Amino acid sequence: MLLSYCVVNTNGRELLLACLDAIEQDRPAGIDSEVLVLDNASEDGSAAAARERNGDARLIELDRRTGKAANDTRLMQEAHGDYCLLLNEDTELRPGATERLLESLKADPHAAVAGARLLSPDGAPQACAWRLPGVGTALAGAVFLHRPLTVQSGGDQTREVGWVQSSAMLVRRDAAEQVGWLDPDFFVYSDETDFCKRLRDAGWEILFVPGAQAVHRDQMASDEAGAKRRIVEYHRNRDRYLRKHKGKLTALLLRPLLAFPYLLRTIGALVLPGHSPRRYWTHFRQALRPRRGDGIREAAEAYNRAHS
Repeated sequence: MLLSYCVVNTNGRELLLACLDAIEQDRPAGIDSEVLVLDNASEDGSAAAARERNGDARLIELDRRTGKAANDTRLMQEAHGDYCLLLNEDTELRPGATERLLESLKADPHAAVAGARLLSPDGAPQACAWRLPGVGTALAGAVFLHRPLTVQSGGDQTREVGWVQSSAMLVRRDAAEQVGWLDPDFFVYSDETDFCKRLRDAGWEILFVPGAQAVHRDQMASDEAGAKRRIVEYHRNRDRYLRKHKGKLTALLLRPLLAFPYLLRTIGALVLPGHSPRRYWTHFRQALRPRRGDGIREAAEAYNRAHS
């Protein structure tokens, strides 16, 4: 088996079906492949719908909700492929994406990961590759130069980058196993950042492949009800990454720098239409104190207690 499509789904039935349809349309001819779907204790009939839509898919049905890093790891460990294409349920591959990602890793034996260019539903490119976080990226963000200095998903040429988003990320399976898979301490957010960092530390390269494209509907970002939990989880895990790779003191000293642009955005949102000062203020407070509050992890734990 050469290629394993690995899809994680949580209550995204219709998105999951669209994702599976896109996989079937994009599976390269002449390449052995399999489809694995991990259903993260959904309540919307996702598992049954996936089984009906794609009878050949291997379905892993969880009765307790776990984090994205743990779920991606479970899929790769269950996979038979030499390459694992990690996908969210809200991602739809465009024609030719799989083949271009595979070609990029086959052409570069030192590359462990190839990330696709992500597009919004209207076709606009999304930021999906970045420099690894550190003092330099924090300084760039503080002076609002994040996009030109930190984002690396512009241009049309395949190239090495710091890290890529895991919404459509092809992974060389033996490289993932070498570094111990994804770290489950990152429930969601910064999980792929930490993964790419550890791969780079082990001597592997991370590639951004703009010729491979996928539509990312970003289900979590459109979930207004869960916005505060997402903000908590985002800043908690960014701080976890910095403490793990830069040290506790550096992470602590960077907190005001990381919070500063959110304070300015809060002030600007007071006078600019279409912006939420409350949301930016929440970001500001979490950036200063990232270990406070309840995030997505706590929501999953509450779900598991209620259904135990």
